[in-house]
Amino acid sequence: MLAIVLALVSAFAYGVSDYAAGLASRDFSVIQVTLVSAAASTLVVAAVLPFAAAHPPGAAPLAWGALAGLGEEVGALALYYGFRHAAFSVAGPLSAVGAAGFAVLAGLLFGERPSALALTGIVLALPAIVGVSASAAAEQGSAAEEGQPRGRLTGVVAGLIAGACFSLLFIGLNRAGSHSGLWPVAAASAAELAVALVVAAATRNIRAPAARHGWLAVFTGVTGAGGVVAYFFATHDGFLAVTAVLTSLYPAVTIVLARVMLGEKLTVLRLTGLGLAAACVALIAAGGAG
Repeated sequence: MLAIVLALVSAFAYGVSDYAAGLASRDFSVIQVTLVSAAASTLVVAAVLPFAAAHPPGAAPLAWGALAGLGEEVGALALYYGFRHAAFSVAGPLSAVGAAGFAVLAGLLFGERPSALALTGIVLALPAIVGVSASAAAEQGSAAEEGQPRGRLTGVVAGLIAGACFSLLFIGLNRAGSHSGLWPVAAASAAELAVALVVAAATRNIRAPAARHGWLAVFTGVTGAGGVVAYFFATHDGFLAVTAVLTSLYPAVTIVLARVMLGEKLTVLRLTGLGLAAACVALIAAGGAG
């Protein structure tokens, strides 16, 4: 049960982080926001590391952690590229479902065997993620894409690449093990910041957003750090196939916040997705996390 609670905490933190990042990115470069958030996340992890660090880590946990951070940052860049060339409703759901799906497959290959109820919840989670991730402007996006198959194909490819990369975050932190404390998370944060710095330097975006949007970017990094730490502990207390799926429900938090704070409409698809998400959590809770 602890793994389920921690995975849901992670989903909540990631959902809040994405909401803040969306607000910050409305007026400033996504690369600037990503750089500031990565720096803030690294500082948070560095601050808590002394309180959750075990003996000096080996090379393998650090390598898995670095791979996780690399996957998260490259996945984010692929997702943003997909958003630029196709409707949000194309790349977004594919990335979330891809991350969950690849992680579930990896868990099964690693020998995990969730209960029948938990597996049913996992199966329900995939359409739930699609529903809550779908853009509120899906209809307009679909119409805009008519006659532009190349743009839609780009969105599909980018979404799948993003999903595969995000799954590296889930798998990498799982395989890093829990015997090195938070050192693998620190390695992931360092790798993420390094990639963000390289991309920002290459695009000449090494500067911080101003005032309010800068604080939103910092808040994005702080909540994102909370999400990754919660997931790290969750995945070592339960099955990868379960914790990765529950964490991937984070878009539900983002769209609820958008509804409450910004008055965005909840479409039938999104309401259905929220219902399926609740059902999958209940089934996984009843079936156990591992």
